Amino acid sequence: MKKTNIVLIGMPGAGKSTIGVLLAKAMKMPFIDTDLLIQQKYNKYLQEIIDEVGVKEFLSIEEKTALELNVENHVIATGGSMIYSNLALEHLKKDGVLVYLQLRYDEIESRLADISGRGVAMEKGQTLIGLYSERVPLYEKHADITVNCSGKNMEAIVTEIKNRFEEGK
Repeated sequence: MKKTNIVLIGMPGAGKSTIGVLLAKAMKMPFIDTDLLIQQKYNKYLQEIIDEVGVKEFLSIEEKTALELNVENHVIATGGSMIYSNLALEHLKKDGVLVYLQLRYDEIESRLADISGRGVAMEKGQTLIGLYSERVPLYEKHADITVNCSGKNMEAIVTEIKNRFEEGK
């Protein structure tokens, strides 16, 4: 069976939402952002939800959001913490190719100058480098395709994902 969805995974600030929109246009596919689905459902920003329910419960909400997706021929941008849910990843992989948008730590750090309001699922006291070190091996493990985005413009990244996805078909 051919997989028809392109599922973007990666660190907060890697460009999943931005690249996802451009990729969807280039592929003539609808776009879904799981973070936006959560915000719309709760009518709150992600950070407000995390502050209210805590990281553990937020991860559960994120997992449930992924499990409710049953689509074909879509580009899907996931929240950076979706990587913690094997159940969600297995579900997304059923009809999706997981594309890891890989970026060096210094680039993530400069893009996330103010992480506090960003809606990043981090435990109290956890640092960005700690989060990066914890998540990168998980992204690498689960990715079907890894795209090194360091120093590349959006168009180059979109073209690379499109070409590599179509090669795999």
